[in-house]
Amino acid sequence: MSVYQSLRLHRPLTQSLFPKLLPRTRTYAATTAVSVSPRRICTVSCHSVAHATTTVPSPPDGGEQIVDDDIFDAPRMKMLKQKMDLLGIKLDNTCVPALYHNLRCPKCKGGRSKERSLSFHIISDCEFAMWRCFRPECGWAGRVFADDMELDGKVSANAKPYGQTTEKSLGLEPLGPQLLAYFKERLISEKTLSRNAVRQLSDSDDKKVIAFTYKQNGLLVGCKYRTVEKRFWQGKGTDKVLYGIDDISHASEIIIVEGEIDKLSLEEAGFQNCVSVPVGAPGKVSFKDLPPREKDTAYQYLWNCKEYLDKVVRIILATDNDQPGQALAEELARRLGHERCWRVHWPKKDESSCFKDANEVLKYMGADALKRMVENAEPYTSAD
Repeated sequence: MSVYQSLRLHRPLTQSLFPKLLPRTRTYAATTAVSVSPRRICTVSCHSVAHATTTVPSPPDGGEQIVDDDIFDAPRMKMLKQKMDLLGIKLDNTCVPALYHNLRCPKCKGGRSKERSLSFHIISDCEFAMWRCFRPECGWAGRVFADDMELDGKVSANAKPYGQTTEKSLGLEPLGPQLLAYFKERLISEKTLSRNAVRQLSDSDDKKVIAFTYKQNGLLVGCKYRTVEKRFWQGKGTDKVLYGIDDISHASEIIIVEGEIDKLSLEEAGFQNCVSVPVGAPGKVSFKDLPPREKDTAYQYLWNCKEYLDKVVRIILATDNDQPGQALAEELARRLGHERCWRVHWPKKDESSCFKDANEVLKYMGADALKRMVENAEPYTSAD
């Protein structure tokens, strides 16, 4: 198959994917000969059209684009490759700018058939890269810029700007005096807030909207908001992942809590290997068989973090001490395996009630007491 035939095969798929972001390239008079170097033929890690050593056809206008072998050592290209690596997209020198490549999606792994469903493209000047998975069950899409520059236009109406969301684009700013005082009352230090990049919504009239930034591989993938009156909502496009996922990337033992403030509370007690579920607890335990992965929508965040959770030996569940919290613990244990789950039992507050969660224990009993509660977790048996 010729280079021109390969490009025609790729064009219907990719031009409909990124109609507004097709690269503009320098064009030259068309020639009939295209020199193709065998060393540029794609390997298993990257399937694409052949790479011309000197010139390759440019899909948008039929002209030719100069491809410089030194492009792979250019600062922008190196930066894009580093950022792609963080996202799980592995590139080599067969993935050249200005062409489209079919890769294996790091999110869905190509499904059961292991297909190369990720259409990937770096524009000719290496300013940014963009991609989209065409599996209906996945649809992961986004852009990453070599420099932290904004670009007019969107990838597509349904594309999520994975890894390219910034605090500035979300309208976030450092916590002000009011919210710092709010956390101080709950014994959450400025150091812990800073390490977890807790912010506030800058366009809020009363400056009382907390922003919990969700990061994965060091990149901002979304945000969850909370008012001091306990009203919650998630930013549009926020990935369904555990809050604090990077803190357990190399952990063999982890703690799962029910809220972001509880995760911060456990850090005050000396535990950084802690994550929080991103959504609330269910009203009750389901007695149905576990649904398949693609239909387990309420717990999709567990499936999205499967590679982190699979290597964990011991999981301590420190959910809230109420009926929904107990139901959440049971649903988590059903999916993660009862045999490797342990449970924290919160102490009595008085004769008729117990402390509700990690932050309440921290606030009224202190960090040492909270640490003891976690260290005294017991093997999980069943829902209480």
